[in-house]
Amino acid sequence: MYKKYHDQGFEILGFPCNQFDQQEPGTSDEAASFCQLNYGVTFPMFAKIDVNGKNAHPLFEYLKNEAPFRGFDESNTAEKLLKIKLANEYPEWLVGNDIKWNFTKYLIDENGQVVNRYEPWDEPIDFEQDIQKLLKN
Repeated sequence: MYKKYHDQGFEILGFPCNQFDQQEPGTSDEAASFCQLNYGVTFPMFAKIDVNGKNAHPLFEYLKNEAPFRGFDESNTAEKLLKIKLANEYPEWLVGNDIKWNFTKYLIDENGQVVNRYEPWDEPIDFEQDIQKLLKN
């Protein structure tokens, strides 16, 4: 999808974070290389940051404030399982708008306004229409 819309002004930015089961243990460069090799990532990858807690990057504080967490749909197995994992390992993240897990995504318009938040279980194809709508404006 990235390649399909990149020439129309759409950009994806990646921010590695090691707060989720230490899934990004290496350096920022190692994280970028891993994503390129294993997922074919071609979009810009930034330095590793924290997205939750007292060291959360200000960008993610802004994003979380502008697009609150919508809650868990416990009829969705992936959401229910993540909620259980968080309750056991990161209970502080269940409350409020913290990022719940890697691959939380935000759609931001050309003026920097947050349009929507998509959770880890939301696949890009599921919100492609939202992207198309922004590109047409």
